[in-house]
Amino acid sequence: MRPVRTALLLGGLALLLTGLTGLLTDPHVSDPFDVLLWAAGLLVLHDGVWLALVCGVGAALTGRPVLRGWLVVVAAVGAVAVPAVLRAGDDHGNPTLLPLPYLRNGLLFLAASAATAALAALVRRAVRKAPRAGR
Repeated sequence: MRPVRTALLLGGLALLLTGLTGLLTDPHVSDPFDVLLWAAGLLVLHDGVWLALVCGVGAALTGRPVLRGWLVVVAAVGAVAVPAVLRAGDDHGNPTLLPLPYLRNGLLFLAASAATAALAALVRRAVRKAPRAGR
């Protein structure tokens, strides 16, 4: 397991370095420090507030791990998708700004992820109830 973790760590650091290099060399970024400051604030907001809130609500609402995992996924995707859904039709005459049916796609994602979570819960229940060999 250690080589896998090491490979994932090195891959993540390589992606981080690629992103930082792109940020610092992008001609459209006039002040990279402001962008880094914004990213640090976003990290604090996400990990310190949003993630803590989602995990706390999930733990308070349910002790079922599949349901809790689904709630975390829906909250994370919702945080990204809700602004696009709320801006639907607000393209200022440029239909390429928001070209997709975000509400429909969001509802399809909710349905697919709920079905996947329900299937995972059923499989989990079936595995728990299956007779164990050697008993």
